[in-house]
Order: sequence, then structure tokens, then C-alpha cells
Amino acid sequence: MQEFASLMAQAPPHPELLALRDRIDAVDREVLAALNRRAALAQEVGELKKAEGSAVFRPEREAEVIDGLKAHNQGPLAAASIAPIWREIMSACRALEAPTRVAYLGPAGTFSEEAALGYFGSSIERVPCANFDEVVRAASAGAADFGVVPVENNTEGMVARALDLFLTMPLLIVGETSLVVRHNLLRKTAGRQGIVAVIAHPQALAQCHGWLSLNLPDAECRPVASNSEGARLAARDTSLAAIASVRAAGEFGLHVLAPAIQDEAHNRTRFAILAHPDRHPAPEPSGRDRTSLVASVPNRPGAVHDMLVPLKKHGVSMSRFESRPARSGQWEYYFYIDVEGHPDDPAVGPALRELREVCAFFKLLGAYPVDVH
Repeated sequence: MQEFASLMAQAPPHPELLALRDRIDAVDREVLAALNRRAALAQEVGELKKAEGSAVFRPEREAEVIDGLKAHNQGPLAAASIAPIWREIMSACRALEAPTRVAYLGPAGTFSEEAALGYFGSSIERVPCANFDEVVRAASAGAADFGVVPVENNTEGMVARALDLFLTMPLLIVGETSLVVRHNLLRKTAGRQGIVAVIAHPQALAQCHGWLSLNLPDAECRPVASNSEGARLAARDTSLAAIASVRAAGEFGLHVLAPAIQDEAHNRTRFAILAHPDRHPAPEPSGRDRTSLVASVPNRPGAVHDMLVPLKKHGVSMSRFESRPARSGQWEYYFYIDVEGHPDDPAVGPALRELREVCAFFKLLGAYPVDVH
């Protein structure tokens, strides 16, 4: 039996397999040559953009490119595979024009970093930040070209601190991306015995509340600034376990004690891409856009109804309506609203102008291409 296995291991590959490998190698060389031709064209585009002072990154243009490729795809490559492949290609080409600095909640291994890499590609200059405030500050001050912050989760709802920052930040939302979030229980040593506390971002703790209550009922749930910060601390103390990504486990040398412990199987978080309007223009209409705004109305009967009438009148669809206390002590609220379409659209523009007239406070947060999954 051992002799048979040895003979099988030494058997040469089938001639047809060798021929197919040779053909794949030839295609790979063709693809590489084509990518270099694309990169050379991107460099020419970069020179023209530099001369006219236009933005290197245009999310609506990249969305248009990906949509066009999906429409022309004849298979067998899956349509869902096209976006991540071309984002990496465009990221590498964009880096030849100018480095793209992206701020996000760090350290390494956070879901915010994963969202940033998924949206911009890996050819970026990473700017990890200690909290959401630092992300906004970096993008506002020019330390980063873009900021990435989570805005809502499909099980836990809105991310309160991010929405509060939107009220006063000088940034615009220029894009969005959503990420399937799988939380994992991580620890320096194998086994759950002796875990005193589970540490993670408050949102992660909330998203895993049911699992933790059932499996680690005696462990303290301790919030920290980010999941990766929790992983870093767990790497130094065996009495701690962290909730974080598999990437964080590899980054800090932790065991994955339990994978996918989130209570909701289809746990997804939506992230906003932020940029300063003086350094990055608002995206042009792409044909599949979303407009985000925040508004408040006088505290009187029917005021909220009056705010929604212009949207109905012009046939504008509203996809999100969230309220946050205005902290004025008068039981007043800010309303965070997402509508489908772009302010340049013939229905959306008039609806927003009429809505603004009935509001005590109105701020357009941004209009940007919709992230489709």
C-alpha cells in the first residue's frame, strides 16, 4: 500500500493537465501585459488630472466601470467576482497617479480597515485612528484624503457616535460600502476555561449578546475603543477573550475559540466614505444614487408630517428615517434621512428644496453611488 502511494505521488501530471497549465500561464502573461497597458493609460489620465486640478478618485466613475463590465460579462466568471477584482486593479492604477490616504478606526485588523480595503483596494496609505472622532478629524484636517466610519448595522441599528459627528463635521459622504461582519471569540490560549472578561467594541458586544449569555454567562462584557484594540489586550492577558475578525486573530497571534458568534447570521454593517468638499468634489449622478441628509423641525403638531410631504409629492422614495435627541432639553430631535436618487435628478432636487423650507435645521450630508450586493 505504501509503495502504491509512493508511485502515485511520483506519477507525472497528465499531459492534458500540463497543456492546460501552459495555456493558463500564457493567458496570465497576456493579462499582465494588458494591466500594464491600463496602468500606463492611468498615468496619462493622472497627468491630465494634475494639470487641471481634478480629483484622482471618482467613485461614480469607478462604479460606472464596474457596472459596465458586469453588463458585458459572458462568464464563467461570476458577476459578484468582478467588483473586488477591478477594485484592486483600479486601486493599483490610482496609486500611480497619487497615494490615497484613508483614515479608519484602528488598529490593524478592524472591520473598518476591512471595509476601507474592500472599497479602495489595498494600494492605499492606511491611517488607523483611535476612535471615530479622530477619523473625522484626520479627513477634515487633510491628514487623510478620506475617512471610513460605520453608520448602521442591520441588527443593532445606527451607530450613534458617527451620526452625532455628522451634525458638525465639514465633510461630505461621497460613497458607501457594506460588509458582512462575522464576529469570532479570540484568546491567547486554547479553551474557554478561566475567561474573566470578553472585550470588544460596544456594537460587537451587543451583536453577540445572546451567544455570550448562553456560552459565557459569568464573564464580564467589557467595552473598548475597537475590536482590534480588544484583540491586542487579549494577546497580553490570558484571562481576557476578544471579539474580532479572523484577520485580527492572525495579527495578534490569537486562537479562534468560536467562529461566527454573532446572534444574527446575516450580520451586515454599512460604512460611509467621507471627504472634504474643498479637496474632493461631490460625486456626479451615476444613475443609481442615494442622498443623505439630517434635519429638524419646530416642535409643533404636524411638523414631522409636513417634512415628509415634499418627498411624497415628488415621488421620492425614502430608504431610511432615524431620529436622535437634539440634547437641547426641549424634547427636540434630529432626523437622519436617506432618499433614493441624486439632488440633480428632476424629482429629488425640488423635493429637497421644499423640504428645506419647512425645517428649522437642514444639512445635506452627501449624494453618492449606492453600494449594491
